[in-house]
Amino acid sequence: MRPAALLGAAALSAATPVVLAAPAPADATAAVRAVLDAQVAAWNRGDLEAFMEGYWRSPELVFCSGATLSKGWDATLERYRKRYQAEGREMGTLRFESLEVQPLGPHAAFARGEYWLRMKDGQQPHGRFTLVLRRLSGAWRIVHDHTSAAE
Repeated sequence: MRPAALLGAAALSAATPVVLAAPAPADATAAVRAVLDAQVAAWNRGDLEAFMEGYWRSPELVFCSGATLSKGWDATLERYRKRYQAEGREMGTLRFESLEVQPLGPHAAFARGEYWLRMKDGQQPHGRFTLVLRRLSGAWRIVHDHTSAAE
């Protein structure tokens, strides 16, 4: 190959953008499930701050439950504290069932399922949730949570 052609080929390859492969849907599904599994483990240790690591730490986080809308990570944490860690309250043991994860693209997914809590007194509050997650700075985070208690 002639030196000019070699130099041209080198310049062209240096100017060609590198395209990074988007995560495969199976990888996204596994990553989202890992976030939710980590939340269950943190909850069952009584570690609400670690549980909240699954949420987007932003004032734009949205949490809906019943007729209540909370905006922001801090407001969501405070809601959980009042409901599950205030005096006379308990967190119980959490499990998720019927979990479905649907990737919506390389950086978005939704998940839905059922939550079940087992309390010391035998009560089992439960309900359904739908989550919207985004891949932010390489990590999957819940950006919108709509949770409804069973009647």
